[in-house]
This record gives sequence, C-alpha cells and structure tokens, in this order.
Amino acid sequence: MASDLSQLESSYLNSCKKQDVLPNFSILSSFSKVRHQMQGHCVLEIYIDQLMSSDFPPLIDALSPICLSGISAVDVCQKSSDISLNGEHVLSLLHAVNHKLRLVDLIGWSSWKNILQDVCERGLRCQMLNFQFSPIRKLNMNGNFFHLQTLNLDFSIHLTSFQVNCFSCMPNLMHLSMCATSITNLWTTCAALLKLPSLMELRFQKCFCCYGTGPCPKSVEESSTYRLRKIHSGQLHQYSSTRSPSLMNENILHQNLEYPITETTGELCSDDDSFTNQEMLQRTTEELTNESDLFFSSGRQAIGDWLDEQMSSDVFMSPSDQNVSFNGSAPVPTDYQLIEEVVYSSRGIQNGASDIERIVDPKNSIFVGHESFDQSSSPFVSENLSSDSKISTEDDESSSVNVLNPRDTSESQKLAIKKPIAHNPSPICFEKYYREYMISSLPHLKVLDNLPVKKAEREQAKEMIKKYYEYIPYNRQYKESVVSILQKREVGRSGVSHKRSNMKHPYSRESSHSFTRSLSAAKMCSSPWPHLVQLSKIKGNSMEEIKTFRPRQFEYHPCNPSLMVFGTLDGELVVVNHESQKLIGYLPSAGAIHSILGLCWLKKYPSKLIAGSDNGSLKLYDVRQMSSAVTDRYCSLDPSDSFDEFDQLTSVHINSTDEYFLVSGFSNHVALYDIGSGKRLQFLKDLHREHINVVKFSHHSPSIFATASFDQDVKLWDLRQAPSKPCYTASSSRGNVMVCFSPDDHYLLASAVDNEVKQLLAVDGRLHMEFDIASIGSAQNYTRSYYMNGRDYVISGSCEENAVRICCAKTGRRLRDISVEGKGSKNSMFVQSLRGDPYRPFHMSVLAAYQRPCTKSEIIKVNLLATDDRLKEDSDFGHNNTLPRLGG
Repeated sequence: MASDLSQLESSYLNSCKKQDVLPNFSILSSFSKVRHQMQGHCVLEIYIDQLMSSDFPPLIDALSPICLSGISAVDVCQKSSDISLNGEHVLSLLHAVNHKLRLVDLIGWSSWKNILQDVCERGLRCQMLNFQFSPIRKLNMNGNFFHLQTLNLDFSIHLTSFQVNCFSCMPNLMHLSMCATSITNLWTTCAALLKLPSLMELRFQKCFCCYGTGPCPKSVEESSTYRLRKIHSGQLHQYSSTRSPSLMNENILHQNLEYPITETTGELCSDDDSFTNQEMLQRTTEELTNESDLFFSSGRQAIGDWLDEQMSSDVFMSPSDQNVSFNGSAPVPTDYQLIEEVVYSSRGIQNGASDIERIVDPKNSIFVGHESFDQSSSPFVSENLSSDSKISTEDDESSSVNVLNPRDTSESQKLAIKKPIAHNPSPICFEKYYREYMISSLPHLKVLDNLPVKKAEREQAKEMIKKYYEYIPYNRQYKESVVSILQKREVGRSGVSHKRSNMKHPYSRESSHSFTRSLSAAKMCSSPWPHLVQLSKIKGNSMEEIKTFRPRQFEYHPCNPSLMVFGTLDGELVVVNHESQKLIGYLPSAGAIHSILGLCWLKKYPSKLIAGSDNGSLKLYDVRQMSSAVTDRYCSLDPSDSFDEFDQLTSVHINSTDEYFLVSGFSNHVALYDIGSGKRLQFLKDLHREHINVVKFSHHSPSIFATASFDQDVKLWDLRQAPSKPCYTASSSRGNVMVCFSPDDHYLLASAVDNEVKQLLAVDGRLHMEFDIASIGSAQNYTRSYYMNGRDYVISGSCEENAVRICCAKTGRRLRDISVEGKGSKNSMFVQSLRGDPYRPFHMSVLAAYQRPCTKSEIIKVNLLATDDRLKEDSDFGHNNTLPRLGG
C-alpha cells in the first residue's frame, strides 16, 4: 500500500511540475492521512473547497486507475460554502475517480447545475450521495446508480415531485432522506418509492435527537448514551453522546443558499365564480416572461443569514413554552434537547406563506402525521390529543396549543413522558394518516422518520387505510383486467368481482353502470400519473396555433360531449372542440374589457348560451352566429338578446326548462329573468345576510334553486312559494363559496372556505356526508367542489392550494389527489375552478391559475384512466415540455 501511495504522490508532483502549478497543501495532507489508515481501509478524502481551478488538472491527471489501485475508496467533499469553482472541473474530478467513489457530498449544487444534470443523467458509482440544498424541482435520476445505498435530498426546498421511473436505477438504495422538501402527494410519492426494492429507511421529517435515517435509540428504549451513525468528511463515524450531533455541513451551507420568494395569492373569492382582486392585479400587471420548463428552480434570493440564525445549533428549533398559534411567532429555546409532550395540529400550515416559512418554519418543527399511532409507545409527538388538549386554529380562536415548559418543575410536568421531537417536515407529513399510508404502501419499510415500523403498527395502518382511503375505485377489493371484465359481459355476468369478500360493494345494485364502473376501476389502477391536455392554445381551421387565451370560467356542453365554452379575463367568449382543440366559435370583448364570470348553456336550444360579465352585463349568444376564427370584429346582437344588468355579477344559472335564469353577485339579492321575453321578472331581496356567491337551479325541477352565501348558510328555495322564507337552511362553520345539485337532485354539495365540504340531502338539508379534507388555516382559501361520474365521486379544489381531491360520495373515502404544478419556480399554480366531465368517467377539467399576480391561467383536461407517456419520457433537464405538471 505504501508503494501505491508513493506512486500516487509522485504522479501528482510530476503533474504539477509539468503544468507549472505549485502542489496544493490540502491534497498533500490528504495523501498523508491515507498513510496512517489501516491497510485495506484506505479512504482518500478530497475537499474541493480547498482547491483552486489550477489545482484540478494535475490532480485529475494523477488520479489514474493504476495510481489509485492501493486506495479502497475516494470521498469528494466540501466543508465550506465559500467557493467559486468552475463546475466542469468538479465534474471532471468525479469522472476521474468514479470507479473508486464512495461518498459525494457537495454544497454548491445550486451553482453547478451542469454537474447535477450530468450526475442525474449518467450516474455515479458512489455508495452515498448528498443532494442537500439542490435546486431540483422534479426528480429524475435515470443514470447508473447501481451501487448507491444512501441518498440525502434534505432541504431541497423546490423538490415537489418525481418522474415515474426516477428511482428505477437504484436497486440497492436502502436509506433515503427528503426532509424540508416540498413534496406533498402521497400517491405519486409512494408509486415512485415502490421502484426501490431495497428501501428500508425513509425520512420526510427529522427526529429531533437523531442525525441519520435509522431508528431513534429512544424509540427502542436504549440508554441515554447511545450510538449514532454520522457521515462526516467521507467517514462513517460512531458517536457516544447524550446530545444530537450537529447537522453535517448545514451550518455552513446556507450562506450560499438562494431562494425565490413566493407571493401570496391575495383574495381569490371565486365561484366559479366571483370576480376577484387577483384579477384586477392581472389586468394591470405586465405578463411575466415564461421560464424555460426546466425542472430546476431558477429564481434566487439569498437567505443565508436567516438559515444561519436558525440552524447554527444542534437543536434546530423547538416550540416555545408559551401558548402559540400557527400564525404567530414564538421565542425559541436552544439549551435543551427534550421537551414535554407537545400538542400540535397540521391544519395550521399557511399555504399562502413562502416555501421557507412552510418547510423550515419553527412552528412546524415537530413530528406530524402520526394520527393513529399509540402515544404510550411512541417516542414522538402524536396528533392523538387527550380530552383536555386544545388546538389553536383560525376556526377556534379560543383554543390554544398547550406547549409545556421544559424548565417547569411542577409535579404535573415531572410526571409527563419526555419524548424527542422532530423538525424540518415536508408538507406531505401534514396529510391526514400520512404515516399509515406510507407504511401500508411500502411493505418493506423498516424505519420511517426515525421511528421503527413494528408489525402491530403495520396491521393497524392497513385497517386505517381501508377505513379512510379507496385503493381501487368503487370500493372494489381486487384488481381485475379489462379482458376479464369484457369476458364477463359477453357471458352476461355482473361486472362486479365475484371473489369472496366480507366488504359490501355499495355500487353493485346499479347494474346499468356496473360494467362501466368495473372498466374504470381496472384502468384507474394503472398509474397515479394521469394523462393531461392543456386548452389555453386553440387551433383554427389551418390546425395552426392561433392564440393563447386566459380562461376565467368554463362549462361543458349539455348534450355534445366534445364541446366546451369558456370566457376569458379579457372578455372573450370561446367555444372549442376540446377533443380536437379546434376553435368552433369566437367573440371578442365588446368595448371595455370585463371578465366573463357566469356561463350557462341552454338545454332545449343547445346552440345558445347566456354569459355574464363582472360589469353586470348579461347576454344571450348563439354559437351559429359566432365567427369560427379569431377576429377583432364584435357581432352586434338583437336587442332581445340582452338583459337588464346585474351589478357585480358572480353567478348565472338556467332552470331545467330553459324558461328562467337566476343571477347572483356581490350583494344579498338574486334576480330572476325570463329568457323568452328578456325581462327581469323578480328581484329577490335580502335572501342572505351577506353576499350570495353562487345560485344553482336543480337539474329536474324548474322552480327549485339553492343559494350559497358568505353568511355561512346554504338555502333551498321554491319559486312557487313566497321568497321571504326558504324551504330550509343548512349552515357551515365558514362562508360558503359553492353549492350544486347532484345529477339526480338527490344531494346538495356545499363547499365552504378552507376545505369544508359537505353533502346534504336535498329533500330536507340533513347532513349526509362531511368530507374529511384538512384545512390550511386561511380565510382566503376559497373551496369549490363538483360531482364526477354522475354522483359517484366528488372533486374538490381550493384557490390557495395546488391539489384536487377525489373522494367517494357514498363513503367519504379519499381515492386520489392530483397536484398541479407550474412551469417555473416562480409560477406556482392554484386551483381556481374545476368540473367533472359529464360524459366520461374519471375525466375532469381544472382551471389552474398562477399564484403570482400575473396574467396566466390554463384549462387542463385530466384523464385519470390513462397514463401520460410523456411524463415517463420527459427529462428532468432541458426539455421544454409545454404541459403543466400534474401528479396523481
């Protein structure tokens, strides 16, 4: 070994001499350290922050396979963030020692995107790879990582999702850490992680007292002096300590970390719906230049000082000894490691806050997601609250979080069980039953968030998932192939699985739809990544892209499955064949620009529709008279096709016989119009105490309608009765944004602010189902919900979140979430409106608007029965895919 090392040193010195470069002291020091290591365990450590650009050529020249023959492994590390190197030099070094690599731990990934791209596309032979603080937004590592055993993606705050096969090249990966990332979607995350056959340890949040991904010693009742694994300077150390080791490199990394600040959405009170302050900003704000659709984050603003302050100690952050709310700040003690049992609610995350506030905020610095875990055996904080525990949320201002003071020596405190707390949770940890879902979906997982997964907990998790989630649509218990279902149909058998099961099939009685449901269930199991199509660019007769629109409201046609109409923020009316994306009819704005907020097709006269704008104008249009090309010329209307204006209009709806339509807006009143005569028949005053955001007629009764108001009431009315008294009133705990009837008028679906969604019996307003969707604690998180697949499923989305939730309307179980992602780090998207396709099962359209005050919005068609192959082929680097990103 000594001769091999001498050969390496001699080769390096000769290379320096040839290239007229002075030998680097750090390199010579690394060679010297190797001399004192045991034979057979010689690890050469190279610290790139101690090198200059001129040091790389002679070093790379010396690191030939022959000269490295006596070296067991090479670690390429970085101690300091104060570095200004050419990424090509670092990449050349990695390639030169690739056959001996063990650890790659670099800080400057955000500055060296070329290195990151090359590593992900080509791979490395290292066993441990540190991608902390990387700028990746969508992970796609398709290179050769056959030897990789540990991957650290902590503090990659822009990481939101995974490519379908991003982990397929890592068959030996056992340890994965993704704390303080922006990952949210349970379904796509688990689907990606299932590609890791050797995965045993996983983290989305850190145990407060542990460094690595292994089980917390306190969870297995080890002594206070315990051994912790730590990777530092390329070595695997064992510690005997009563305090947590400092975070590797973290106290020196953040000085160079840069981050784009995300602005809040502001008021987005939409019905579908209402005019918003956001749209006023959109008209006056210059449209932002599209970022190239790379999966890197490119917006940058230094936050090194902030992170230095927060992460300078071993104890990253802890709740204070005071009562705290989720919107407030609290002093942070830093002189203790264990605190008493803490009561915390995941419902307090503010989606409107910046990513750094949501991900690394001290108020979120505890374990979450263990709703059903037994606190008596868990060393971590649980959301199972005792009867006297209280949670402080915006919903209950009188309640508070009782965070016990670790310095309090009262008897009650002495009796409390001390438990390690965790920090840096990713948003996925705040999903209800997160831990149970991960454990149930990843059967080989041994440790999750430093907490060991025991057999009893795994069995409990399976039962919880069966109770709150639908694994297969329509509550089917077994996967069936499409061929098998078609064969059953040929012989006249039911489409419902005939395998024995103790579970009832709530849909099996409706035989007319059984085969459709069976086929849908079979196709829905194929992939959590749905097929999607963007409708903001429409093609004309020449099949060329002619215009990019800014949709604000849309509706499917009542009898033609291929037609859709949408109104724009610029006051345009656009009728399209959404299957071929071909323009059918176009009408520009008349006069001053006013957004179209209300749209409704006539049923008996399917070529006609009524459109209402935010300036109060109401007009009847005939598609046959509209231009089939984009034009600046506005066609004049017959005077009978215009109606009296309704100030501050937000909602328009026609009854089942096309005789009347109702209009509501930013007032307590509703107006009734006669379509035939064009006259306003009634002005129904003071139906609610606050403004009526939405009014909806029933599908079958021409005189029954419902109103949803921000006075927290939903009311049912009958035009045949006096307008002074509703048929009934049903109340929500927050202001109501939406209400709609189920297609058979059996139910009313009411959506209140911040994910409060209820299904009522339309006959008397009794509560039938309340969907358990977590709130985020925002009074501006306006929620809207609609039916899909008839009245089988409910789809729900909110204006400060990028997720569409799909829930079973009969059981309330969650089927899947769909996450909408913008095409740049500054362009986060939110769900402004959505509709289930009335003709195709498990199809929907989502109106997604950008979270920054810009002018962009898109209608995205989602097909849950098909997988988007482009998502599989799409590279994580450099390919300009025009489609927005959705996760299942």
